[in-house]
Amino acid sequence: MTEPLVAVEDLAITYGQGVEALAAVQSVGFTIGKGEAFGLVGESGCGKSTLAYQLMGYRHPAARATGRVLFKGTDLLALAAPALQRLRGDRVALVPQNPTTALNPAIRVGTQLAEVLHVHGRAASVEAAATRAAELFERVGLPTPRTIGRRYPHELSGGQQQRVCIAIALACEPDLVVLDEPTTGLDVTTQEQIIDLLIELRGRLGMSMLYVTHDLGVLAQIADRVGVMYAGHMVEVAPTEELFSSPRHPYTRGLIAAIPRLDGGPRSPHRLRGYLRRLELPEGCAFAPRCDEAEPSCAQRRQTLEAVGPGRAVACQRWRALGAIDTAGAGDGAEVAATDGASVLDVTGLTLRYGRQGVLARLAGQVPPVVVRDVSFSIKAGETFALVGESGSGKSTIARAISGLLPLVAGSIAFQGQALAPALAARTPDQMRRIQYVFQNPDASLNPRARVASILGRPIAKYLGLDEATARPRIEDALREVRLDAGYARRFPDQLSGGERQRVAIARALVAQPTLLLCDEVLSSLDVSVQANVLDLLRALKRETGVAMLFISHDLAVVRELADRVGVLFRGTLFEIGRNADVFTPPFHPYTHELLMAVPSAHLKRRRVPRRDSVALQGAACSYAGRCPWQKGETCVTAPPPWREAGNGLRIRCHLTLDELTAKAVWRAEGAAA
Repeated sequence: MTEPLVAVEDLAITYGQGVEALAAVQSVGFTIGKGEAFGLVGESGCGKSTLAYQLMGYRHPAARATGRVLFKGTDLLALAAPALQRLRGDRVALVPQNPTTALNPAIRVGTQLAEVLHVHGRAASVEAAATRAAELFERVGLPTPRTIGRRYPHELSGGQQQRVCIAIALACEPDLVVLDEPTTGLDVTTQEQIIDLLIELRGRLGMSMLYVTHDLGVLAQIADRVGVMYAGHMVEVAPTEELFSSPRHPYTRGLIAAIPRLDGGPRSPHRLRGYLRRLELPEGCAFAPRCDEAEPSCAQRRQTLEAVGPGRAVACQRWRALGAIDTAGAGDGAEVAATDGASVLDVTGLTLRYGRQGVLARLAGQVPPVVVRDVSFSIKAGETFALVGESGSGKSTIARAISGLLPLVAGSIAFQGQALAPALAARTPDQMRRIQYVFQNPDASLNPRARVASILGRPIAKYLGLDEATARPRIEDALREVRLDAGYARRFPDQLSGGERQRVAIARALVAQPTLLLCDEVLSSLDVSVQANVLDLLRALKRETGVAMLFISHDLAVVRELADRVGVLFRGTLFEIGRNADVFTPPFHPYTHELLMAVPSAHLKRRRVPRRDSVALQGAACSYAGRCPWQKGETCVTAPPPWREAGNGLRIRCHLTLDELTAKAVWRAEGAAA
């Protein structure tokens, strides 16, 4: 590596004082070379964001830091506030995780970018700042770069907002860009665009990156080297390809084993046990309580990074005995089985829209556009049916209609063979009990002022009419079903980890003894290890209770592992539906193929293909027309695509024949490892 741009030396960060002090980062050291992309990965609470913000000189007032953070030889921890202000945004820039909260909603995005130029003296006039802003907006691939600066953040999509944040970060052509989970909240196709943009900009500008994430698949695409953190410690540092092919630390092995496999290959048996509990860590190796390879001395002996090869270091006293750890593992692939049970849910010709829909709205010409059009599918007893698609495709809208929260424009919903009233208020208590909703964000769906016992007791009292004493055994049973002990009943939601809160949300749905679970992006905000645990839980619940599930996700790798059947949705139109294995095998609908090609994976190196920089045409007969790379001329614009039967119940809605679709497919699971 060339002379390092950044050198972190023996850095320790502590919050609080005395016995209440929490060591967020402990004796961490690493370097970032000029033009290098260094990835920082680990579970939530491991200290990676705390560490990353030290490269900006940010420190909480309650935090104490020791060690050194050298940027071009200057210790950022020793710099006064005015010097740090001159550095931030100029030589070191930040791309935050959530652009919605990072951008000022009351200021136009062009003005926000121009402010950075003016503060650091990079624009001599207002006109020069506007010209530079347009250049930057064009560089990051925003449409109409000369006029988009007049828009407010809420007038942009999530991906466009993130591109604005990247443009602001690049405004002064910094030497280092710190990226804090920049794609976590984005769907897979938008994430792919941001990753490709960062790779292209890095190659063109030669800037260095510190990329913080819990998504190892993203790091496999963008990072040169990766540092793995656990409980404030750096446990392994290695070149990216070597880390994924032969991890040395048991924790790294567990993280890689937790990644869902898009290619349907075997899952590694080396899964992580439990969760990171900072208040219960031993004096020695912090990972020892969860490590299958630990020996008694691990709990007492501090582990420090030790060189194990060129550019590689690992903090494990047993690395010689363990050798290079095989991540391929053994075992079965996805536990997916077809079911022949009775139909639980039948959705026929479903058409939906938001907003006013009455006679007065029609007379005033204010009828909102249709967001879901003519969607049909069924779910059988014990079956998991997945709806996949990018943000805005209508997945959650369909779930809201099934749950009775959104009226129907057309079509029907039948539950266990009987027509289901569109409005929730018109449904019977038994119907409401048997259809339960598990929301994406448990932080918002669980009452923060109620203990878990009260949260689980409420549906028992409402639907089953049981008093508190009688309900207690059922609450404990529900907690055991989601692999939590009875003691969790006394806790509040803020005393639980993210994965534990999601388990409580699932338990709340299960205590009502439902027939159908509506799972709306229940894994999207979780770490890869926590996600794997919840995924195992859902798989076990399906096997043990026979509950049917509508599983909504934009993560095809998760769907590959969990679902029995899959429906692919784009802009409210169902384009492909069939058994799990068939949907992930050619022929693909062009949009299914785009989703597969967009998924970053640590298990396989995807073949990059030129991306068609286009958007779907409004009002076209096929809603994917204009964006489709395989478009069949004007036919797709003027004529609705027909359904094509591909066998085994697989149906694809496209003008191209099945042979044409198969010939055009680049993605192949069986060749993914090559």
